[in-house]
Amino acid sequence: MSSEELKLNVEKALDEIRPFLQSDGGDINLLSIDDNKLVKVQLVGACTSCNVNQMTLKSGVEMTIKKYAPQIEKVINVE
Repeated sequence: MSSEELKLNVEKALDEIRPFLQSDGGDINLLSIDDNKLVKVQLVGACTSCNVNQMTLKSGVEMTIKKYAPQIEKVINVE
């Protein structure tokens, strides 16, 4: 998978997650994909102060991204 295809697949995953985050007053932005295996995102809005945002990041965001782009090893939130 090329870097461009990888970025498109990660964006598709985020588009799948975004409605759930937006319904709670938050959102997510893709910042970068490093070495084709580390995705950096930024949780915004209500997600920044939510006390379960790390659980959302791991069980929701990371799992969904890996479904679209299995070579991704980790997703981190950059504040």
